[in-house]
Amino acid sequence: MKMHDVTGTIYEGMTVYKNKPEKQPKMNQGTDGYVTETRLELDVHTGTHIDAPRHMVVDGDTFETISMDDLVGQCKVFDLTQVEDGISKKDLERFDIQKNDFVFFKTKNSFEDTFNFDFIYLTQDGAEYLSEIGVRGVGIDTLGIERSQEGHPTHKTLFAKKIIIIEGLRLKEINQGEYFMVAAPLKLEGTDGSPARVLLFEGLQ
Repeated sequence: MKMHDVTGTIYEGMTVYKNKPEKQPKMNQGTDGYVTETRLELDVHTGTHIDAPRHMVVDGDTFETISMDDLVGQCKVFDLTQVEDGISKKDLERFDIQKNDFVFFKTKNSFEDTFNFDFIYLTQDGAEYLSEIGVRGVGIDTLGIERSQEGHPTHKTLFAKKIIIIEGLRLKEINQGEYFMVAAPLKLEGTDGSPARVLLFEGLQ
């Protein structure tokens, strides 16, 4: 069995969405004699994270409504590194995507270490296609699953079907194929998202 950690590292000065300073994590370390403790100030959408509907839907469900049962299980990684802009229905139709699949999209984003304002994203019609199939969840290798879409239709289309969204994956070293996924968020209540450690296993059913 081989394990792949597809989680981005959290540290001060890391890449954050649109390079906004207010999204930077802060780590304040204090020492009292030989005891060191670090206080962490963190946006719940920092690095690799899972969105809850409240993120884009007024009065939407908060993070505790996402079941861990849906964050552990088989996952399909699809290679979309040839896509130059948005991942559309046409791009997805050639893949074997089935009801209840959890799908990860590997794109050119995985090969960039700085924030690209023209990152590859999931289009509205791509989200509608996945919703019609009835996937369990969607993961992408950028800090946002949509890019400059008025009204946030990609998020809202997926949330309307209770499809889980994971953003900020690091898939550079991951080949297309099937894996066993463990996506372990912080056990938060009342929030619109949570950072998560996401692991992919080969040879585990």
